[in-house]
Amino acid sequence: MQQFHRAGTAGAAEGGSAEDAFAEVARAFEENFAAGEEVGAAVCVYHRGRPVVDLWAGWADPDRTDPWRPDTLGVLASPTKALVTAAFLHLAEREGLDLDEPVAEVWPEFAAHGKAGITPRMILAHRSGVVCLDHAPLTLAALRAHTPVAEALAAARPEWEPGTAHGYHATTYGHLLSELIRRRTGLTAGRYFARHLAGPLGLDAHIGLPEGSGAHLATMLESKAESLMAGADPGEVEELREPSTLTYRATIGSMSQDPADPAVEDPSYGGLASAHALARLFAALVGEVDGIRLIGPGRTAELARPHSDGPCKVMLTPLTWGLGVQLADSAVFPADAGLKNSFGLSGANGVFTFADPERELSFGYVPNMGSSVMGSMDGRIRRLVEAVFRSADRIL
Repeated sequence: MQQFHRAGTAGAAEGGSAEDAFAEVARAFEENFAAGEEVGAAVCVYHRGRPVVDLWAGWADPDRTDPWRPDTLGVLASPTKALVTAAFLHLAEREGLDLDEPVAEVWPEFAAHGKAGITPRMILAHRSGVVCLDHAPLTLAALRAHTPVAEALAAARPEWEPGTAHGYHATTYGHLLSELIRRRTGLTAGRYFARHLAGPLGLDAHIGLPEGSGAHLATMLESKAESLMAGADPGEVEELREPSTLTYRATIGSMSQDPADPAVEDPSYGGLASAHALARLFAALVGEVDGIRLIGPGRTAELARPHSDGPCKVMLTPLTWGLGVQLADSAVFPADAGLKNSFGLSGANGVFTFADPERELSFGYVPNMGSSVMGSMDGRIRRLVEAVFRSADRIL
């Protein structure tokens, strides 16, 4: 086991540890800083249910005065959906829910405007067509109250015939599943996640930060909208800038334009977590972590089975989805980086997390330097991911 407690290439202290078999991951992490590609970041790898890499370095703020710490939390952006997916599938496993039962069975108002046949599986696979809230844009007040968001979703019209195509549910995904969880349990997705997943597993991960938590938060150096623009090809940029397009309406046009409040639940974009928490969460989706497994092997296999592939009607690029997770075949989640048998999520701000059930691996990476969800896999992430797989394959 190599321990890291020294002045690092980022100027701030580096800390953490990496087992000798995964020392290549530590070298890749250091190289990212040496190349000037990081301000602050953390990476964690679990193998066979235990951490084998847990590293952090750099600065949590743009002025480079606040060092990154082992408990530093980053804004997850899209990988917030991984927390909500895990919560919903945990509930489905616990209560034996049928993913093909219409949502309207527990949420009757949702049946309006041609949505009576939409199922949880369609939502999880980004096939429901309910991708826009531009008729009732999100605000902090609506997010705090929860009910206005659910009412807006019930009043929404699908943008295509449900089940016939797929398109990224960028803004609506977390809210749809949160209301389904609330209808079943009385708890929103954030509260269910905190009680039934984060608590038992000891995860420093949140959908809505508890008041007075004193959490150490990293400052993200690009906004969601800026990150979406950066790295997108010219056609995508045009779609993102034109308010009449589905791409704009389902993303920027449906996002809250209010200043973010980490205490408010935004189950599609606003989660907070450490890299360690992400790796530990995904480890518990593919195996036991300290005696806890969140879903059974059958559900894990279902999660990782392709449910949608081909061109995405919202993001205008080929994507493959399992149940709420990306599968390898695209520039965002590429098979040639070693991810062929993995599932996970990438974020516009550079956050990346995945699990590989066959290798019993999971990975969490949280930076504060933005990337683009629409571009090819960020070079920083590729170096780390490839090092993880080379290290694991030498063990097998």
